[in-house]
Amino acid sequence: MNYNVIVDVTLRKGIADPEGSTIERALPALGFTGVSNVHAGKSFRFDVEASDESAALEKATALAERLLSNPVIEDANARLAEEA
Repeated sequence: MNYNVIVDVTLRKGIADPEGSTIERALPALGFTGVSNVHAGKSFRFDVEASDESAALEKATALAERLLSNPVIEDANARLAEEA
């Protein structure tokens, strides 16, 4: 069975996020006030063939840890996509 999976990759707590900081500094000039604590990350969406949801998440998590993220500085979170 195919499962649609989303993997979100974000920097670990305590790791500098220059992209998020740059975005946050630019927001007031664009008219967006009251926005703070901006963090940048990556999102990946793909289909995984697996016997059940648990196996699909396990495969997606392993893929994220080995290929999609740098486990030294990033956290990867796999989840099943909600049906539209």
